[in-house]
Amino acid sequence: TGQCYHTFRGHSAEIVCLSFNPQSTLLATGSMDTTAKLWDLEKGEEVATLNGHSAEIISLSFNTTGDRIITGSFDHTVGVWDVGTGREQNLLIKKPTNNNATVYKVNESKAAMQCCLCVQLWNAVTGTHIATLAGHSKEVLDVCFDYTGQRIATASADGSARVYNAGTKQCIAKLEGHEDEISKVS
Repeated sequence: TGQCYHTFRGHSAEIVCLSFNPQSTLLATGSMDTTAKLWDLEKGEEVATLNGHSAEIISLSFNTTGDRIITGSFDHTVGVWDVGTGREQNLLIKKPTNNNATVYKVNESKAAMQCCLCVQLWNAVTGTHIATLAGHSKEVLDVCFDYTGQRIATASADGSARVYNAGTKQCIAKLEGHEDEISKVS
């Protein structure tokens, strides 16, 4: 029908990222105001505010079951949050060498962080660094897990995409043919 169901207000600065949970019952928003908010889509109400970052939140994503959300910030940290309580479960820290470091996706137990020419893979439950996925000759611009969590795809400014086995951490496919950067992968 094109009708608006709800208008969500509550951030004090612009919203730069958002994500639906897998059940499509919640919407998460990340803002330049350094917070993320969870919204109930049926009621149109704020459920929780996730506080803890000291700079703007530039990416966020629910895990595959929707009980955790991961946030990436320009403060060079990644927060893993419990959706039910709104409390931070883990804080992953990235060395501040690049203001473009962001986290894009999380599955049941892994988080992938884009960082310059590589992707950092983290255990989202314990906060332990698992691996560095390298191979691109220019900046990695996006990363995502497949629906099973078995593969990780990357998109790069070098005009290629790569697919990695999440278990072995090996590159299993190099997708080349674009003449310019690939900015998104899904």
